[in-house]
Amino acid sequence: MKFQRRAAAIGLVAAGALLFSACGSDDNSAGGTAAQASGVTCGGKQALKASGSSAQANAVTGFVNTFEQTCNGQTVNYTASGSGAGRNDFIGNQTDFAGSDAALKADEAQKAQARCASPALNLPMVFGPIAIAYNVPGVTDLALDGATAAKIFNGQVATWNDPAVAALNPGKPLPAAPIVVNFRSDESGTTQNFQTYLNAASNNAYGKPSAQTFNGGVGAGARGSQGVTDATKNTPNSIGYIEASFAQKAQLPAAQIVNSGGGAPVALSAENVAKAIDSVQVTGQGNDLSLDLNSLYKTATPGAYPIALATYEIVCSKYADPQTGSAVKAFLQTALSQQAQGTLNAGGYVPIPDAFKQRLTTSINSIS
Repeated sequence: MKFQRRAAAIGLVAAGALLFSACGSDDNSAGGTAAQASGVTCGGKQALKASGSSAQANAVTGFVNTFEQTCNGQTVNYTASGSGAGRNDFIGNQTDFAGSDAALKADEAQKAQARCASPALNLPMVFGPIAIAYNVPGVTDLALDGATAAKIFNGQVATWNDPAVAALNPGKPLPAAPIVVNFRSDESGTTQNFQTYLNAASNNAYGKPSAQTFNGGVGAGARGSQGVTDATKNTPNSIGYIEASFAQKAQLPAAQIVNSGGGAPVALSAENVAKAIDSVQVTGQGNDLSLDLNSLYKTATPGAYPIALATYEIVCSKYADPQTGSAVKAFLQTALSQQAQGTLNAGGYVPIPDAFKQRLTTSINSIS
């Protein structure tokens, strides 16, 4: 598996790049020693401060717990204040790193470089699949493609037995009932990413701005993913977009998606999301791993599930305080360890596939 770069070609990770493996030392204490179980070099600042994306909050909790077990006396205090607040806190030197649903914009990158006195890095550390959850009596394996989903969420496809839906679901008992669209009434990175998917995968048939507010113009709003989950579960013939963990917990079926390559509909699973991550294009330069998410949403890879939210950790490439740099590096190394990655499935996230983990490893090990 190989990653693509839209910008000028940059050499791939050298074969001898440092990968995570167990170290021989039994000393798991802070102070520059290598923690045995996860190949993390502990040390540096004892308590890091970070803020940002709520979408990755549960993942960060698992990472922090593993960090505290691996590096005795070290911790991270993470405030799930939202992506915008997290980026602003980092730029304003109020935190040591930020969690964000989006990479830094050009003007933010300039401000972050001034704050760091070095370029900032966007590191996509947490991927969370988005489910198109539905409640259609008698239908347990609904299939959709990008164009049809886009027309459902902008109101052009208004009944379940519409020919566009029926063509993807031959022989299924689709009712003549109106489709009830449920959407997030609050601002949300999930909403923005889902609308970006609808535009990308439908060749802009969705025709609405990809913003943190829902712009489809149809349906009923509910606050938060739990609100959309409850509305969908309690409303026959309804559909909504929610993080996969909410669909799983509520036992709501998730639509199988025909990706841009055509072929068979793809079920939402960690394995199938990982196939899409493996084909995503990187637009950042050097150790910056900013992603072109359109390449994920428009993936043509067979068996790849294309709807996922990517969240970043935004860090300085070189910290003015070396102790902070060492601790940030140790925390992110821990996040990629087998132990930390093993906590992700329970929260509805997807463990980083091995090929992409190597890219992240090289970037993280460059932090100083």
